[in-house]
This record gives sequence, structure tokens and C-alpha cells, in this order.
Amino acid sequence: MIEVERLRTGALDPAEVAGLRALMAAAFDGEFDDDDWSHALGGTHLLVRHEGVVVAHAAVVPRALDVDGLPFRTGYVEAVATAPEHQGRGLGTAVMTAAGDLVRSAYELGALSTGRPAFYERLGWERWAGETWVREGTRLVRTPDEDDGILVLRAGPSADLALTGAIACEGRPGDDW
Repeated sequence: MIEVERLRTGALDPAEVAGLRALMAAAFDGEFDDDDWSHALGGTHLLVRHEGVVVAHAAVVPRALDVDGLPFRTGYVEAVATAPEHQGRGLGTAVMTAAGDLVRSAYELGALSTGRPAFYERLGWERWAGETWVREGTRLVRTPDEDDGILVLRAGPSADLALTGAIACEGRPGDDW
């Protein structure tokens, strides 16, 4: 059985933070910048270690998403990665299963953005079929390039949520979604 550890961002020591950044760099082949990393902070990190070194990671951070103007307390998944030499062993599935459990127990909705939806769909995540938007102050800005890449995990109050409405997140540095 794969053991998944849960740590809040504040409980990570500097060596663990450096190790996680190195994991992201390796897993994303250099396509993971400081904004991406900052998005993964401030929530709960789900970790799998091998010989004391983190080899798989996912973070669930709180975000406020609106669906057709109704707010949902959302657990947003960031920085899902497995060290290249450990891929294909179920470690990513293990951290994402733990992320789903966390979303279901502590949030009203789960969400993430990905270019590889099939991995998440087999774990119960569903593609958002409606339009995507970003809140910038008091206005909404359409983000059509994100329409096919947002997945949600319905939980609690969102269990019967239609996946066809307009979904909006707050703007942030780097990728909004």
C-alpha cells in the first residue's frame, strides 16, 4: 500500500520546500515557474516519499470559485507531479485519491486545470462543459482557451451542480486557472 502524507504548507521545512521545487522542475521539464509554485502554497500538500525523498506531490489550496454567480468554497488542486523515474507506479493516483478525499471532506467543490484530463477523469473528476471566466476586480473576463481544461469534483453542496454553467475564478499572477 502506498502511504500518502498530509502536511500544511507551514509545516514544510526549507529542505522539503527545495525538494518539492526540484521535483516540479524535473516532472514538468522546466515548464513550472515561480508563479506556478506560489499557486501550490497555502493549503495542504499530499506527499509520497521513497527513502525519505518526496517522489509524488499534489497540493489542495483554498480558492473561491463561482458557478453562475453562486460562490463555492473550492479545494483547488495544484502542482501534481511524480518524479520521472517513479512514474507509472500509481504514486500520482495515490496523491490524487488523497486530494479527492480532502476535497470531499473539507470543501464544497474541487477544481483543477490540466492539459491531460484522462488521468483525472478516471479518478472521478469531470470536465467542466460551460464557459470559463476570471474575476478582475468587479468585472468578468472570458477565458475561452481554458474551456476544455477545467475539471471539477462535485462534493456536498455541489453534488447536483450542472456542469454547463459559467465558472469563474479570481485573477492571480501567472495562469489564472
